[in-house]
Amino acid sequence: MANEIHLRTPLKTEDLEKLNVGDKVLITGKVYTARDAAHKRLVELVEAGKELPFDIEGAAIYFVGPSPARSGKPIGSAGPTTSYRMDPYSPALMDVGLKAMIGKGPRGPKVIDSMVKNKAVYLASIGGAAVVTAQSVKSCKIIAYEDLGAEAIRELEVEEFPAFVANDTKGNDIFQLGVEKYRR
Repeated sequence: MANEIHLRTPLKTEDLEKLNVGDKVLITGKVYTARDAAHKRLVELVEAGKELPFDIEGAAIYFVGPSPARSGKPIGSAGPTTSYRMDPYSPALMDVGLKAMIGKGPRGPKVIDSMVKNKAVYLASIGGAAVVTAQSVKSCKIIAYEDLGAEAIRELEVEEFPAFVANDTKGNDIFQLGVEKYRR
């Protein structure tokens, strides 16, 4: 059976190095949202040597474009988007401090190599459980790229946001290992 690990952002390398593929994590603290268009803009800022709209050191980015919040709620449904679309951008962001990415589906070899190099992780969120995931979000505010609508960068304050380790800092990949091999 996999371990259940509580993490607090900003994430620390020594905490991430203890994680193994299949571990359940519960994240508390700030998590940022960003999808394709926002990632492209972030990498353009990195390449230009400009400041990012949030402190990326130890940050976690959730690949999501949440639906509008219902009355009295900080966010609407917040299910993960397919992560491979962020593959062209993720290594550059890890090089400047990104420590965790949250989404669904496998990542490419260059991203996995960058996770090993930068001691970062990829966490899988459960597609189809967007309403449940949203219950972990305590506050939500747009901090950049409002023109992108649902894909604007948001700062989420989360409490015990659930995810599973899909890629650990050692290069292990749940999508290559298969379910039976990572169970203890």
